[in-house]
Amino acid sequence: MNDSRGKIVVVGLGPGKREHLTFRAGEALRQADIILGYKRYTNFVRAFLADDGDAGKEILSSGMRHEVERAVRAVELAEQGKSVAVVSSGDAGIYGMAGLIYEVARERGWMSDGIEVVPGVSALNASASLLGAPLVHDFAAISLSDLLTPWDVIASRLVAAAQADFVIVLYNPKSTKRVEQLAEAQRIICRHRAAATPVGIVRNAYRDGQQVILTDLGHMAEHEVDMLTTIIVGNSGTNTFGDVMVTPRGYETKYELTSTCEE
Repeated sequence: MNDSRGKIVVVGLGPGKREHLTFRAGEALRQADIILGYKRYTNFVRAFLADDGDAGKEILSSGMRHEVERAVRAVELAEQGKSVAVVSSGDAGIYGMAGLIYEVARERGWMSDGIEVVPGVSALNASASLLGAPLVHDFAAISLSDLLTPWDVIASRLVAAAQADFVIVLYNPKSTKRVEQLAEAQRIICRHRAAATPVGIVRNAYRDGQQVILTDLGHMAEHEVDMLTTIIVGNSGTNTFGDVMVTPRGYETKYELTSTCEE
């Protein structure tokens, strides 16, 4: 790495409240010379730093679908010797900015040691905790957005996950322009899974306006969802327990769950 070059830290902010921000993420924000991110997320960063008495830090915000420009700008600033933090909601390595930062840096001749990725609480972690314990066994995460991935590829992944009986986490289920994908995903999964399969729908997990719905696969597409919604479709063993959903790991087939330890 060029000694005069700065560093890029890609920071997962979690759901966007201070109590869910990791210690290392907060430290990276404080140490950065410049912070870049989507304006919804930089608003949180401004408030976080202001509470810490660091309201004067340079923060560059941009709108949706300007990810490439943000990544290029971050690399350019680091090449000028700046310490740059690029922020993503949730975990920056799960549908976040981390991959794009590496791609741009590699194109400009960087080595990977100039970049650090700081993990955060992802939407699937946050949503699962609100729904109970749906991800205790194997699961697959699939985004329904066909902006960067062709729908036929997404559909093939849905088929594979449904056939393999994975719990399925659906990201980006619907936008203002994409309104049919969720219903199609429901049809695909229903070919391999009972309509009564528990499904959890979470919008704005641990944020203002949080909504948590427990439904089933047959009624999944009837609920209002958007890009801030995460959907978790249970596997063949997932069941409900009061107002939560639980996917058994298999302990009940190996152990007596009601027995006590011998003296």
